[in-house]
Amino acid sequence: MSDNGRVPRPTASGLSPRLPSPLVALDDDRFARHGVRVLLKRDDLIHPDLIGNKWRKLAPNLDAADGRAIVTFGGAYSNHLRATAAAGRLLDVPTIGIVRGQELADRPLNPSLSRCAADGMRLHFVDRSTYRHKDDPAVLAALLRAADAVDAYPVPEGGSNSLAVRGCTELGRELRGHADVVAVACGTGGTLAGLAAGLAPEQRALGVPVLKGGFLPAEIRALQEAAFGGPRGAWRTADGFHFGGYARVPAELAEFADDFELRHGLPVERLYVAKMLYALVALAQEGRFAHGTTVAAVITGAPDGDAQSSTSR
Repeated sequence: MSDNGRVPRPTASGLSPRLPSPLVALDDDRFARHGVRVLLKRDDLIHPDLIGNKWRKLAPNLDAADGRAIVTFGGAYSNHLRATAAAGRLLDVPTIGIVRGQELADRPLNPSLSRCAADGMRLHFVDRSTYRHKDDPAVLAALLRAADAVDAYPVPEGGSNSLAVRGCTELGRELRGHADVVAVACGTGGTLAGLAAGLAPEQRALGVPVLKGGFLPAEIRALQEAAFGGPRGAWRTADGFHFGGYARVPAELAEFADDFELRHGLPVERLYVAKMLYALVALAQEGRFAHGTTVAAVITGAPDGDAQSSTSR
């Protein structure tokens, strides 16, 4: 018990994360023949349940929640929902997931949502039209009332808020002095916004969007504005590697991931990591990296069974 008589709440640091995450060299002739050196930043090894950018984004929010129930948002295969549910189980904190797709409520839970439920997350399904407007204050308030989550601590879709962005700056700091370019797959942009802010001035961050639409740069600028009061670091996005959108894994991408696994003995997560690695190989072949460039590729997640083979959003 603390001096003020209040029972201390468990914090994210009590979950024993492996930090800094390992940085290992990749021996791959597809890069070497173009004079590019590649390092893998193994954020997938940070914690067995809260891997990669999910740890970095969730940890400051878990501490800010201070034991309150957490409510957050995501689709049927959301890595963020799974990580939040796991964190709730480990810290004995209630979690509520507002899930896109009312039609899913009448179907058996897929493996991803089944894991959320097994970890104690209460799932609340909403129709896709309402979900698209969840950032509208009136819509959000109605969603929270319907999910009986008015008093819960809200975390946005993908975990990307100003706390999460500041949490991801440590990823950049861990990579100072190790690479010229640091690449990461992007969904909501929070990891890239924080990563760029944490890198040294001579380094640059490269984001590979896994969703189509071209909205990400504006989102990243808004996240940095909220977190830091203005832009931070040098970053850009490499578009054209989303393979049709989120959760789309066509045969070409699956074959690339299978080949990468055979070459390097590294299980490749398909929805994010495979697209980032594919982009790096393509950019190297196009001569987009100067001879002598060192690129660090952030491995933000690990494969998760059936979720990796989904071909629809």
